[in-house]
Amino acid sequence: MVLSPRNIQQEEASEEFVLQKHVAFFDRNHDGIIYPWETFQGFRAIGSGIAFSTVAALLINISLSAKTCPGKCFSPLFPIQIKNIHLAKIGNDDRGAYDSEGRFVPTKLEEMFTNHAHTHEDALTGKEVWHLLRAKRAGNFINEWVVAFVEWIVLFSIAKDKNSLLQKDTFRAIYDGSLFERMEKERSSSKKKD
Repeated sequence: MVLSPRNIQQEEASEEFVLQKHVAFFDRNHDGIIYPWETFQGFRAIGSGIAFSTVAALLINISLSAKTCPGKCFSPLFPIQIKNIHLAKIGNDDRGAYDSEGRFVPTKLEEMFTNHAHTHEDALTGKEVWHLLRAKRAGNFINEWVVAFVEWIVLFSIAKDKNSLLQKDTFRAIYDGSLFERMEKERSSSKKKD
């Protein structure tokens, strides 16, 4: 079963599909496949600029396409299959928040904050996110660590609050798949006010 933003809201919070929920926001036409133009549209929907959205779409789709389309021929369209997103999970799992099947592990989130939130109990500074990434990297997975680093720089830049902190509830929303939809709704409502 592939979850799209439309039926995610109807589903009960299922640990089994949480990694799919994390990426389903970018499946703009709800067909279970994310193409670069959909990734671009998703980033634009949450308020990212054109240049950032273009680069992010290309990097994300190029790096995840082959991993989520195992056994299929190379596609110049770089599709990401949502049902196989767990196959693209970083080998050393820089955060450990998902298990090998893509299920969210809440105790890992608590562990991250216990070990790395030194300035604020329920938020991480940019420096603390950096230390979290460095602590979780594995020497044999440098390419994957670079991917994780870029992923978290992007997430920190779009999800930090006005005090440049990444709040624990924002972290949870990143992992449970609700962050991007929340950001799109906030952006839409602020546009309507203007």
